[in-house]
Amino acid sequence: MSSAPEPLLAATQRQLLHRVASEQADARAPSLVAAVARDGQTVWSAGRGRAVGPARAPADDIGGGAAPGAGTADGGGRVTLGEAGRPGPDTQYRIGSITKTFTAVLVLRLRDEGRLSLADPLDRHVPGTAVGDSTIAQLLAHLGGITAETPPPWWERVAGSEHATLDEAVGPDPRRFRPGRRHHYSNVGFAVLGELVARLRGMSWAQALDRELLAPLGLTRTTGAPMAPHAQGYAVHPHADVLLPEPAHDAGVMAPAGQLWSTVTDLVRWMAVLGGHSDAVLSLDTLAEMREPAAVEADSGEWQLGAGLGLQLIRRPNGLGGPSGQRGLAGTSTVFVGHGGSMPGFVAAAWSRPGGTAAVALSNATSGVAVGELTLDLIDSVDALQPSLPTEWLPGPLVDGDTLDVTGVWYWGPAPYIVTLRGDGTLVLTPQGRYGRASRLRPGPAAGTWTGLDGYFAGETLVLGRDASGRLTNLELASFVFTRRPYAPADRIPGGVDPHGWQ
Repeated sequence: MSSAPEPLLAATQRQLLHRVASEQADARAPSLVAAVARDGQTVWSAGRGRAVGPARAPADDIGGGAAPGAGTADGGGRVTLGEAGRPGPDTQYRIGSITKTFTAVLVLRLRDEGRLSLADPLDRHVPGTAVGDSTIAQLLAHLGGITAETPPPWWERVAGSEHATLDEAVGPDPRRFRPGRRHHYSNVGFAVLGELVARLRGMSWAQALDRELLAPLGLTRTTGAPMAPHAQGYAVHPHADVLLPEPAHDAGVMAPAGQLWSTVTDLVRWMAVLGGHSDAVLSLDTLAEMREPAAVEADSGEWQLGAGLGLQLIRRPNGLGGPSGQRGLAGTSTVFVGHGGSMPGFVAAAWSRPGGTAAVALSNATSGVAVGELTLDLIDSVDALQPSLPTEWLPGPLVDGDTLDVTGVWYWGPAPYIVTLRGDGTLVLTPQGRYGRASRLRPGPAAGTWTGLDGYFAGETLVLGRDASGRLTNLELASFVFTRRPYAPADRIPGGVDPHGWQ
């Protein structure tokens, strides 16, 4: 983690509170709690409404029903919430499908350990299922072509014993599309991935989750069963200001798709991991891989929703702004990374702008509370009202002459490029004309090489070409040759150069 971020101004905090208060009132949410983070650390949080009454034992909640003291019923059966139970940053809510991000990290840890390949068909590790031809990468990105839900009954409102085995959850005919054809969100696919984790770890999914993620990160308020203080889930009547308590069953084999309870405090810490502010449980390279678009929903033209590896993506055009009136460059867009979640009685959202501000929002209502839009609006408001200060420029460490020789103007054929060296040791290749392929490169495994990080040259290797005396003459990147003068020296240009030269 970096040093503490700049505190938010009072006017900024008031704007955020107004947005949360308006959502809670307009959506008639029993309670709503939200937080904003920068550099992986909370800079603001607030709660509205009533979430819980006096605490009670977690075991009483599994199976549903209202918590004693969470409210009282009048003669007509109406639930009312008392003064107790105002939500705070450590009040637990059920986070539904945000659970999938934890399952995905467990799978990627196995990949990084060499226990599996993302290209492996599921059958290689969990043989005998009806979806064994889908690859692990396809399951993570909802490209497996698998049914969205279990066979009846609706798994979110019944005890996990209704689908006691993985085969019962998958069902006899789960295939909806050929694997890889299109993005089709699947809760069942993440139940399968949870079983994959359990088999390769030799323990339950829940045990692996606690040992590998929750305990090392100190996420003590993220649990499989609710722990006081926690919110009671409600359905809000569509035409009257009355509440119906919702059940909160253990999801059984479907737990890896939506079991967890958490708080905005814990989810800010978790979003710091997913956003690349910490490599405590997964390498920064793998976290970046998770955030890359692997699938998009493009049925209606330009994509707005997509998926990485276990993460959801939202693409919003710049220049439209939100409640804050933020404006960006016309024709550009921002891809937000995170996940939404819902279970009966709860909705949740956790989103971040790449490399920047993040927001979390939790509510104990089955539907109607736009927590996803709320989090994006909070991010937009903070970044518009109080933009982060740029990191101070400082000179980088000393570099040798050979590295400095790589910088400056190079030509790919007649097209000019600039190579610059950053203080962190990365090179930036930037076209100087109207078109070209920009890329960042970091030092490679062999001396005098760099590896592309993004753009067209991602994963490709840049090597230095020298003449017999050792003088640097050209750069070679994915067979593209860059020289100090257009098409010179001729002996380094593939195919040679017309002997008459420039005319």
